Amino acid sequence: MLITASEVASVALGTLVGLDCEASGIAFDSRSLLHGQAFVALGGDADGHDFLQAAATAGAPFAIVQRGRSSSALTCVEVDDCDAALTALGRHCRDRLSVFLVGRVIGITGSVGKTSTKDLVLAVLRSKYANSHGPEKSLNNDIGVPVTIINAPDSCDALVLEMGMRGFGEIARLCSIGRPAIGVVTAVAAAHTERVGGIEGVARAKAELVQALPQSGFAILNADDERVREMRNLTQAQVLTYGVHESADIRITKCELDEMARASVSATTPWGNVSWAMAVPGAHMALNAAAAIAVSGVCGVNIHSAAAALEQSSVSPMRMQVITTDDGMTIINDAYNANPASMRAALDTLVGMKASRHVVIAGQMAELADSSAEHNAIVEYARSKSIEFIACETSNYETPSLSVEDAVKHVRDGGTDVAVLVKGSRVAALERVVQLLIG
Repeated sequence: MLITASEVASVALGTLVGLDCEASGIAFDSRSLLHGQAFVALGGDADGHDFLQAAATAGAPFAIVQRGRSSSALTCVEVDDCDAALTALGRHCRDRLSVFLVGRVIGITGSVGKTSTKDLVLAVLRSKYANSHGPEKSLNNDIGVPVTIINAPDSCDALVLEMGMRGFGEIARLCSIGRPAIGVVTAVAAAHTERVGGIEGVARAKAELVQALPQSGFAILNADDERVREMRNLTQAQVLTYGVHESADIRITKCELDEMARASVSATTPWGNVSWAMAVPGAHMALNAAAAIAVSGVCGVNIHSAAAALEQSSVSPMRMQVITTDDGMTIINDAYNANPASMRAALDTLVGMKASRHVVIAGQMAELADSSAEHNAIVEYARSKSIEFIACETSNYETPSLSVEDAVKHVRDGGTDVAVLVKGSRVAALERVVQLLIG
């Protein structure tokens, strides 16, 4: 979206320092800044003000900075608080987009599956709405949602917002910025439980999305998750459910996996029957795809066009990403994040793959209220399916922990007719394992 420095100064109650100029979107990391994007100097682990010169070198025409911290390298907008300025600019840009969106703003949350569902929803929407826009990777917080909106094209005709939860009130706050008319809730599971007092707290926090929807909107709920299904009583919006459950409005009637655990799916919907074959593995991906079919239906996308788009779709890196090495090893790179529900779903997918051995290299699962019990339950679940379990760089599992190098050596010493799942929370950074397995 085209924004000017003077426009930002007006919206954020800031002061323009330098000549007015125009930017095409915004970035908060100078390393990923695209030429022509503005730069916002946020705090955090690193002070964004230390990278103003790098942003200017990368092609930023102007930057948003704290008062008194302008740089001579580029035009600056000085504000009292850069985070608040980013939020204000996100709200402003959302207002600018309203004329094109006509209710096609989709918020997606859930303990598992929200990023993959976001990818699949974007795929089906783009079969009709060419200027559909959503977040790169997993931008789903107080920074990510405004950045996603600001980086939408000026003629954006469908907007998808991913909404994460690390405490009460966060999703409500994100909804006040993005104002979704359609809300998708994928699941309630043990993720970030230590922040909200357990799984019932997770359900309460996730429900903030459906509570924020307008009466003219749609709540799209996973019928297979009882806590999600019950959210129908918390919204004034129209409700559509999806899943295997007999009550589901978009009901999966067939889900068969091939030797790479990719699902062939059939479903009944309010718009007719439809079938498709997933390009990504896992029965849980078929459920995410059913949510995308529901979104396509309420947005006026032909469901058969949506099904064709699903067959060609992929998901974000490090999320059930299948890699076959030159020597025949199959790797499922699901290293972006982990909680008990997503770990079980990934293990189910792993065991469905054709191989003589099935191995999981597991990192820690972070922010769990009952961490020890949850980790040990995953070990037992894996062993119940005859999956070799390797804990990597964590003592959370009651099993010996190996280094990255030793975990890779253990897998390779058993031959290459193996399917190996690599999964852990973001803090584990187990993509290092994947890189060594690929060689």
